[in-house]
Amino acid sequence: MKHILQQIGGAIAFYSCIPLPSSWPLEFERIARWAPWIGFLLGMGIGTLDYGLALGHMPDLTRSALVVALWIGLTGGLHLDGVMDTADGLAVMEPERRLTVMSDSRTGAFGVMAGTLVLLLKVCALSNLSIAHLPALVTALVWGRIAQVMAIAIFPYLKPEGNNAFHANAFQGLGDLWPSVIGVFAIAVCQYYGFPLAWPSVLGGILMASSLSLGISYWFYYQFKGMTGDVYGAIVEWTEALILCCLTLV
Repeated sequence: MKHILQQIGGAIAFYSCIPLPSSWPLEFERIARWAPWIGFLLGMGIGTLDYGLALGHMPDLTRSALVVALWIGLTGGLHLDGVMDTADGLAVMEPERRLTVMSDSRTGAFGVMAGTLVLLLKVCALSNLSIAHLPALVTALVWGRIAQVMAIAIFPYLKPEGNNAFHANAFQGLGDLWPSVIGVFAIAVCQYYGFPLAWPSVLGGILMASSLSLGISYWFYYQFKGMTGDVYGAIVEWTEALILCCLTLV
């Protein structure tokens, strides 16, 4: 139990900017499996703020923009940075140069366009939701991180010496997937009581989100022939944005 609490603390510190007590010991070795739980925590916090702003009759578009701004702030732009670096890498025609371009601290035009597009999709999708925002935000944030766990579990990491290689190196197969399963259950409960949806619709949503998560992960794997920390971030952001877009159809 002690190691689990240390790993959860490490996951909070790594994946978010949520302050922790200085006395909380942190362990980073196997934090990837707890990422969906961090998504749930962030989704509940951001969704609660959104609900409060809605009670104050703030217009949907303004409220959605503020929520997405807080979303970036609480994650420190960690995953959005991956979107931009990955887009810059994909803009290079020579595959062997892509990792070099992605490691450059400067952001190129394609990175700016990709980052802007993700933010626009999130703001527009949130402002056009006809369902409760809180369960929608929880759904998007948890599934974004489940998609990352899927990518870590299924696809190889490109740079064994990379800063994020510890995610793949420390992953221990099916034993590290159970937090994601609990995350899926939490999403199902939120959708059943928050939207509300009938159980067949909830199960259909899980199938759709699983397919979307795997499809996004595979597309990036096909482009790079492996994963990097930036690609993990891009997978999280694109999954979140597209999940929100799909929820506008509900």
